Amino acid sequence: MNILSGIQPTGRFHWGNYFGAIQQYVTLQDNTQAFYFIADYHALTTVRDPKVLADNVRNAAMDLLALGLDPAKAALFRQSDVPEVAELCWLLLTVTPQSLLEKCHAYKDKVAKGLPADAGLFTYPALMAADILIYDSDVVPVGVDQVQHVEVTRDMALRFNGYYGETVLRLPTHKVLDSTAKVPGTDREKMSKSYGNTIDIFESDKSLRKKIMSIKTDSLGVDDPKNPNDCAIYTLYQLFASPEQQAALAQRYRAGGMGYGEAKQALLDAALAYFGPARQKRAELEANPGIVDDVLKQGATRARAKARETLRRVRAACGLLASPIV
Repeated sequence: MNILSGIQPTGRFHWGNYFGAIQQYVTLQDNTQAFYFIADYHALTTVRDPKVLADNVRNAAMDLLALGLDPAKAALFRQSDVPEVAELCWLLLTVTPQSLLEKCHAYKDKVAKGLPADAGLFTYPALMAADILIYDSDVVPVGVDQVQHVEVTRDMALRFNGYYGETVLRLPTHKVLDSTAKVPGTDREKMSKSYGNTIDIFESDKSLRKKIMSIKTDSLGVDDPKNPNDCAIYTLYQLFASPEQQAALAQRYRAGGMGYGEAKQALLDAALAYFGPARQKRAELEANPGIVDDVLKQGATRARAKARETLRRVRAACGLLASPIV
């Protein structure tokens, strides 16, 4: 079974990214052929500073490796290191009706808000479909809001196969990532870069403390009993703590005599302990950049081998035989 997922390099990963997706990517790499790419082609629709993009890609690679992505199990690579995906994107566009792209929510949302939408955003779904189809992906893990991307990919593949043969492109299915773990931000809303309320996984200890201590709470005093289930601090603590630790802190909440500062310190300690090994590994990777370069190079080699195999099949189906891929 082939697993495929792309990660946009638009900034540093935060707790919501980890518990909402990355943790599950690490689990899914076992007993499958997994391809995980850093989507730098896609990022060009929003990131126009070349240094920022290059830094974001490198940081994303180091973060993923530190968090448990194993290059012996999964191919980790830059999207742009597999140029075959751009050719497949064009081939898909030749059979894709404009109306299908107009229905895609990223484009629709931007137009509805009166914001300028360039051709890159409009054809974004075709590049995403090419990403999925070129690796003969069986399963694509996505959030609920991204299910449409896989459905559009299937529509494109079905249209292409209708013209050129039923077995040319493999039809993928989606796997909705477990989103039961609510990850609130420092303002108690959903943790998101767009809200400016994130806590990054690899923040410095000083910055991490400052953000945790800034988490909004109600106005109950130290002596007042508190409901842990109504508190963002406790919700976050549950992500890191054992059931026994969770029960003990919940009891402290309900008994009174504990201020929110103490709960925040418990959250800080639990987060540092949980991510401690990953933080240490990331420091080692940062000190040895050649390791990351080698991982990305090897990942791209594996990914291109599969991409070329698929593209040969697709080109042959289309009749593009004059310049075969070497």
